[in-house]
Amino acid sequence: MVKDYPEHLELSQAWQILRGVFAEAYLNFRQEIEITDALGLVLARDIVALRNVPHYAASAVDGYALDADATIGASPATPAMIKKENYAWVNTGADLPVWANSVLMVEDSAIEDGVLCVYKSLTPSTNVRPLGEDVMAGQIIAREGEIVSPALISLFLNAGMEKVSVIKKPGVLFIPTGNEIVPKEEWLANPKPKSGTVAESNSLFIKASFAQWGFTVDVTPVLLDVPDILKEYVQKGAKEYDLVLVGAGSAKGDRDHTLTVFQALGEVLFRWIRMKPGRPAMAAAVDGKPVICLPGFPMSTAVVLWSLVYPLLKLLSGVRGDQKELIREAIGTREIWDTKLLVQHSSPAGVEDWLRVKTARVGDTLYSWVLTSGASVLWALAESDGIALLPASALECEKGTDVQVCMTKEVDLSRRILFQGSDDPAIQLLATPIKRWGGDFVSRAVGSMGGLAALGRGECHLAASHLLDEHDGTYNDSFIERFAAGRDWRRFLVFYRMQGIIVQAGNPKNIRSFEDLCNGDFVFTNRQPGAGTRVLFDYYLKLNGKSPEDVKGYAQQCSTHMEAANRVHTGLADATLGIKSAADALGLDFIPLAEEPYELVIPAEYLEHPGIAALLDALQDSAWRKSVEEMGGYRWPN
Repeated sequence: MVKDYPEHLELSQAWQILRGVFAEAYLNFRQEIEITDALGLVLARDIVALRNVPHYAASAVDGYALDADATIGASPATPAMIKKENYAWVNTGADLPVWANSVLMVEDSAIEDGVLCVYKSLTPSTNVRPLGEDVMAGQIIAREGEIVSPALISLFLNAGMEKVSVIKKPGVLFIPTGNEIVPKEEWLANPKPKSGTVAESNSLFIKASFAQWGFTVDVTPVLLDVPDILKEYVQKGAKEYDLVLVGAGSAKGDRDHTLTVFQALGEVLFRWIRMKPGRPAMAAAVDGKPVICLPGFPMSTAVVLWSLVYPLLKLLSGVRGDQKELIREAIGTREIWDTKLLVQHSSPAGVEDWLRVKTARVGDTLYSWVLTSGASVLWALAESDGIALLPASALECEKGTDVQVCMTKEVDLSRRILFQGSDDPAIQLLATPIKRWGGDFVSRAVGSMGGLAALGRGECHLAASHLLDEHDGTYNDSFIERFAAGRDWRRFLVFYRMQGIIVQAGNPKNIRSFEDLCNGDFVFTNRQPGAGTRVLFDYYLKLNGKSPEDVKGYAQQCSTHMEAANRVHTGLADATLGIKSAADALGLDFIPLAEEPYELVIPAEYLEHPGIAALLDALQDSAWRKSVEEMGGYRWPN
């Protein structure tokens, strides 16, 4: 079947369609309102002053009003003497007597027996604000399309206006849909939500975003995936509101009815955009009103809000602008930083890629790296320093690629330190005390080997290691020596921690030893190559005469202790090797295997860095140490 609407557009093409269809819609929103209610709104026409401002000749200083002709030739040596009836005291802003045309400043005069001694010759209008000096009646004082500011509101009053013509902000309705969507109150009331359900959080994100932008949005109850119900709400919304947003339903599943509803009620403008995330976006015109279908995943919703909804809100409000600039406004861009990619990134072919990134300066290089990129991932958006939009031509972005980041957070690079290395929950808890001590801590869990390698390449300020040397049973020495390659790297033993086998609560599979893991009956989840825990596991394999093939699930990789423990907790794995604190955090059983030293490694050149100084102070922080002790499985050095 031939479709009468385009599909799989570029983002810029989707915006061109919306702008073309609704470019004049703002003309329907013009209204006369009180000047006190006009702040932030766009003027619908040029504003002409009704009065002069000021409407009288006013003194610009405190002094004496007089006729300038009476001061001709006056000087300190030959002062002009003016009788009392020919001068008058005036304050700043006061109107002048009709016979006066200038004002003498006090310091240029003296009074003797009521006579004013003038030591300076004046000309007409000296120290006088003439009639209409600020604004003349009939003058254009603000133009169509200008946003009303506090200064304009004050000027409007002075110029004699009670009301002005503005473009009212559009009324917006959001309709969340989905059988799996659970309203906020119900979600919070149930500590164990049903599998397959999700909280209706998109409306919170949308309302908060609108509030930041200076707009409001109404939200309907969550609708079930029933076409007739959705049709009723969209039809009514298009009659009562200026813009309607529909949450989800634009894909090809059995419960995706939005396209059918849009076709029944109006004209579909486009469907699907070549960007990640946000691909399922769709738009229609219903009763002459724009109706946008937002994808269901949170990050997809955010991207469509930034790139299409916010520019459309501005267009409907009478503001025209470049889409890229409007997107930067929508994101809340503070600054734009030019960075280098710390890690290689792959983008889908022919698709614009929205990245959530963190940043840090190491040496002379400002790095950025991409956080978790899934469309359903909210944490990465909250955690990120900024957003980068890679063009469709980017494809494979090698390490060191130039990436421009729209910074949405204020980051003090002089105090920020980048940690790469072994993951540990106790180290993650350091971020808050480090901030209290005046530093800023960001981290990447890349394993002990990866951290030391990054430190050797000059790509971080510090690393952490708990690497067992299988040849002599020592920890860290040979590895640090190899990667330091003669450089002065300082070592700080933070604590000893217990490693062991993490199994499900109650140990239903009766796993009692390392040998049990290798009998092929249990599903194991592993850590990534180079992680100290992975090195320890491989050591135990050799010690027991086993190979990776003897372990079911050996190839499954997790980058953190908590990720691996969560796989056990959710039943995706029967066991993993990890630290006791991760098992305790999830209520899992733990079988001890080995106690290992956990060391921070810091190049001597960074010891004076404010962030490192704050870190070293934070390591002695009593509150942090108490938190570590409460997690369990740690022992402080003697």
